[in-house]
Amino acid sequence: MNKVILIGRLTRDIELKRTTNETAFVNFTVAINRRVASGQAPQADFINCVAWNRVAVIMSQYLHKGSQIAIEGRIQTRNYERDGNRVYVTEVVAEQVEFLGSRSGGSSSDYSASAFEEDNVIENSSNFDEAFSMDAFDASDDDLPF
Repeated sequence: MNKVILIGRLTRDIELKRTTNETAFVNFTVAINRRVASGQAPQADFINCVAWNRVAVIMSQYLHKGSQIAIEGRIQTRNYERDGNRVYVTEVVAEQVEFLGSRSGGSSSDYSASAFEEDNVIENSSNFDEAFSMDAFDASDDDLPF
């Protein structure tokens, strides 16, 4: 099984791109706070992610640097050649993204985008809430390194 669930904040604004076949995609990085002992300096991991098609379009329309999101997806590895050198990439392919709030103090949103929507209809999703409780996530805006 290859399944990833992440909650964090976007490190930069989302920029929608298109492949040569006009398939929409976005590359983005999510900052995720690590749990540290009381009194220790905050630490974060920066996870590279990619979203495709409808999920990418919706993310580019509604999200910006500092937006808090929940991602459900899978880990993907790939490689390509650049300037004669083999480059290896490990990233999370976001299959479902839920918008949790913004750094500017905006309230949490129930809006979500999924790569598996029936009839291309965006529906509110509660399965993420069932799988992962926000009560277990302990982070504040002051803990982010940006």
